[in-house]
Amino acid sequence: MRSPIVGLRVSSILFGLVCLAHIVRLWERWEVRIGPFWFGHVTSLVAVVVTALLSVWLWSLSKKKTAAPAP
Repeated sequence: MRSPIVGLRVSSILFGLVCLAHIVRLWERWEVRIGPFWFGHVTSLVAVVVTALLSVWLWSLSKKKTAAPAP
């Protein structure tokens, strides 16, 4: 079964979607407030970098060939 590969790809796609959501937030200049806390655009900029790197890294892990299992 190839479930580890599928799991890596699904995770990669989810991180990519989160990255796109932060890019849209930056583009549209949406404010985020949770209670008394305000999250600036620098937070989304950091999140774009981190989630993009995670997405690319997980996708590349799903592409690597693994050794055949021992009998």
